[in-house]
Amino acid sequence: MNAKRADKIATGVLYTVAGIIVLILASLLLYILARGLPHISWEFLTQPSKAYETGGGIGVQLFNSFYLLFVTMVISFPISLGAGIYLAEYAKKNWITDLIRTAIEILSSLPSVVVGLFGFLVFVIQFGYGFSILSGALALTFFNLPLLTRNVEESLKAVHFTQREAGLALGLSRWETVLRVIVPEATPGILTGVILSSGRIFGEAAALIYTAGQSAPALDFTNWNPFSVSSPIGLFRQAETLAVHILKINTEGTMPDGSAVSAGASAVLIIAVLVFNFSARAIGKRLHKKLTSA
Repeated sequence: MNAKRADKIATGVLYTVAGIIVLILASLLLYILARGLPHISWEFLTQPSKAYETGGGIGVQLFNSFYLLFVTMVISFPISLGAGIYLAEYAKKNWITDLIRTAIEILSSLPSVVVGLFGFLVFVIQFGYGFSILSGALALTFFNLPLLTRNVEESLKAVHFTQREAGLALGLSRWETVLRVIVPEATPGILTGVILSSGRIFGEAAALIYTAGQSAPALDFTNWNPFSVSSPIGLFRQAETLAVHILKINTEGTMPDGSAVSAGASAVLIIAVLVFNFSARAIGKRLHKKLTSA
């Protein structure tokens, strides 16, 4: 068999494998959406859930998911940005930076259940935060830091060295060059990583079972005290998220229409994650095009 024929066979095998994978993923997504979309309505998205009667919605769980995502990103993004800048721009090749990168790799490979148990032991019990938004956000911060830090570091390293030389040649200090030249140039990549990690956090369940709790108390939207357990922005209230709600429905069986609610909630979760991913690509391309044409 000549090399040209072998190359065609190998290429065909790779295309076949890729097509099978895409077909499996597309079939799974279409199945979830086909079962769930008929159950989605405005009332379903805004009404609170009901345990022992039909007609419940996912309004509180959906709000909890977005609010927990917001709190997690407020905590994790500044830490990841600082760590990424240090590793990309200031860190020297020694045992300390090797240890930091090893720790990042280990954290990124930890199962989310382990992160949840760590959050339960440290934040829920040791710090006394209980099952709360704050405990869940801190646990998800440990879950999110490795991915986001590596993304920031790689985005900064992707900026050509001539950009650094140009900033220094104009009389800017090293920190001013990083702040005014390197970070703005790397913004499309950083923003893409932030949105992708947001989708990962939004769909997380295992870590939140042990930290944010599995109940969704009614919220008083006239109370905006962050320390109140009835406030929508309360940091110390339990917060069952959409992913945890789906798991709870399918394990407890307390809803007469549990299969319909689970199907609708799953479709909403899939749509949200798809929106995060497609938004990351669209915004990243738009920012890159804007910066290259400027």
